Amino acid sequence: MAAALPATVPFIEAAMSAEPGLLTNHVSLATQLDRLILSPFRSVLNEDVLGETLTKGPFLIIIDGLDECEDKQGVEEFIDHILNFFEEHPTIPLRIFIASRVEQHIRACLETDGVVLGNLDSHSARGDIEKFLEASFLIVAKKDRVIRAYVRERGSWPTPLDMNKLIEHINGSFVLASTMFKYITQAPTQKDPTTPMERLPLTLEMNGLDGLYAQTLTRSDHLPHFRNIISAVALLERPLPIVGIAGLLGVAAFEVIRVLLNLQAVIHVPGTDEEGEVTLCHTSLRDFLTTESRSKGFFVPPSFHLHLSYHCFASLIERRYGWLPNSGYCWKYFDAHWRSFKDSKDCNFLQEIEQLKASQTLTVDALHYHTFLCSMFFYTLFPKKSTPLLEETPEWRLLTKCTNQLAQAAESPDSSIRPWLEQDLYYGNFTDSSHTVSFTEDTYETMQYDLQRASTAIHANFPEILEHHPTPSGIGEEFTLHKMAISGIGIFNVCQFLYLGGLKVTE
Repeated sequence: MAAALPATVPFIEAAMSAEPGLLTNHVSLATQLDRLILSPFRSVLNEDVLGETLTKGPFLIIIDGLDECEDKQGVEEFIDHILNFFEEHPTIPLRIFIASRVEQHIRACLETDGVVLGNLDSHSARGDIEKFLEASFLIVAKKDRVIRAYVRERGSWPTPLDMNKLIEHINGSFVLASTMFKYITQAPTQKDPTTPMERLPLTLEMNGLDGLYAQTLTRSDHLPHFRNIISAVALLERPLPIVGIAGLLGVAAFEVIRVLLNLQAVIHVPGTDEEGEVTLCHTSLRDFLTTESRSKGFFVPPSFHLHLSYHCFASLIERRYGWLPNSGYCWKYFDAHWRSFKDSKDCNFLQEIEQLKASQTLTVDALHYHTFLCSMFFYTLFPKKSTPLLEETPEWRLLTKCTNQLAQAAESPDSSIRPWLEQDLYYGNFTDSSHTVSFTEDTYETMQYDLQRASTAIHANFPEILEHHPTPSGIGEEFTLHKMAISGIGIFNVCQFLYLGGLKVTE
């Protein structure tokens, strides 16, 4: 809008200055629409600066893919806000075109006066796809010397027969049309030296998008780090630039580029390493990669969330890459990836953790493996927004695993444990000293042994830290645990409290 109507710029800037939250997800879609679009447009209209621009007709806003917004209530409020706006301003020179799949919460809002509904199911996309392909092949033929030479020797390409077969195979899907075109015309590689002319008939044998995705991914599956890179792109909570993915996985940026450049038929690769984000050309690729029956050998299991959580955690503790674009990502999402792993019904929790330890993908030493597991076991017991259980349950067994990992980390001679001991990674909600936590005798003895190991090691190696973080020393000692910032030493203190201050041993 700022480009089409420069007069709106001061109003947009004023809105962003008054409410910085407009640029984040902390406000509703309806609020963003009102402050950043509708109000600035109305303000310009009131000042009568549009002049002859309006003689061309009303301005049009196109909103595509509204069905892909997960916040259904937010979408309903968004549509209601639009309808209310036009009810208050029926003559305003503005129209809004919404393209969406038919979903009940959207259709119910739009079935009202002032809205014209159109059903695209009755519209054949064949003619549109034919125009798209003809124009696209014509453009690429002008740039590709191989295609130009082929056309000089053998005539037009694709032939009318080939084009007709391709359109029939696409069967009205623009996603498939776009992806097939990119696949046919992509640059050859050592593993796939075929020309576009050889590749076109191959696409007709593929089983829709799944076959196309599998064939495209094989172009890079022999390269180092392919598995981790494609898994990260599929499962990241939000897209990252190339250097962000490289920093997160602990690999060189050129390795990421090397893998992605062969996959540009299905993945958007930004033009620079630092700016722009690596994104999927279509969300169906994520569905393909995360559905084992479809992707087979390219399947990205939910257990990879464990690896992403680990890499985020290690990056935060080590800061070995400095302040890169993924730093903010790690702070915000290391626990989200852990939850996705922990809550997955398809993951064997403890088995996957053991496999992580043995994995060759770890890019840091075993010390951070212990600190990571200690923190995440603790986080599982004491999430940010709930109260922990007070009676021993299977979940409480993680407490003994937590104290065991704490002891192993504390006993490490590596001085780099200090950042973990001192650095607050999150806030927890805990029980207070008026409650009693019940453990079995086995749990009690295991905790006693590991906490003593941790205490001895911390006192020996980091006495100065304990001066600033005193620990509870006896039963009944008052110890405040509400919304406590948790570092490694904080975890030690809470475990000490549970052991010393709120303990009832059961048979």
